[in-house]
Amino acid sequence: MAKKTPPIVKLIRNYEPEPIKHGFQKNVSYSQLSMFRQCPKKWSLQYKEGHKQYTPTIHTVFGTALHEAVQHYLTIMYDKSAAAADREDIIGIFQECLREEYTKQYKKNGSHFSSPEELREFYEDGVNIIEYLKKKRSRYFSKRGTYLAGCEVPIIITPNKRYNNVLYQGFLDVVLYNETLDEFTIIDIKTSTRGWHDKMKKNEDKQFQLILYKQYFSELYNIPLDKIDVKFFIVKRKLYENSDWAQTRIQEFSPPSGKIKLGRANRYVNDFMSQVFDSQGNIKEQNYPCTCKYCE
Repeated sequence: MAKKTPPIVKLIRNYEPEPIKHGFQKNVSYSQLSMFRQCPKKWSLQYKEGHKQYTPTIHTVFGTALHEAVQHYLTIMYDKSAAAADREDIIGIFQECLREEYTKQYKKNGSHFSSPEELREFYEDGVNIIEYLKKKRSRYFSKRGTYLAGCEVPIIITPNKRYNNVLYQGFLDVVLYNETLDEFTIIDIKTSTRGWHDKMKKNEDKQFQLILYKQYFSELYNIPLDKIDVKFFIVKRKLYENSDWAQTRIQEFSPPSGKIKLGRANRYVNDFMSQVFDSQGNIKEQNYPCTCKYCE
């Protein structure tokens, strides 16, 4: 007998945010916040003056393709069954996504940015990750009392009421709901060469993205913060050779997201907005200093 989908899961699945009215509204993403923190001048050149530059890499292409493959696998697993997910040609889906995304970025870029040999290597790395996930699925994902609330769940919210015309926009990679515990888990999938070391785990630029998702997800659906967990799901392309300890293709990391971290993350957003926007949501006409060596 099929499980009855909880109302909150239906609500999240059916949520369609109001489109951003670009005529008078501004949207900010976490990549903007991160860029401003690295260098205000770089942010100004791209988002104020419109000198946007995007150089595709095999790493970004690989990340997009693997996201789609893993999300498809989880959708089949939770909506149907684990056996049905295992029968899906996830490797074929990954291969097609890798090909399509590379072609798309190649056309935008106007020239090749990888080689057939490198593409083959990244494809084989993806196959190894997918095969490992399917083999060890139960270690990371359980269907017991758990529902998939969605993949690429949209978040559009006003983070600071003083700036009503400035909206924060993001997409949550995977959101799970455990009905037994009445708890949500927001999962952010990251691709990495060999995983995250301690310095990367402590990097607040990485942490704040997921912490802010927790805050805004809570506000959007009126869910208590203590009912939301956040987790990075880090997939490794490579394993260390001749290692003395057992290695896995998947690394999980839950950053601290209590009151102190939430407060720091919110101050991070508010400081950005107060420095950049006026009360009408217009970008301020001022000098944005360069704090890196690349802008000029």
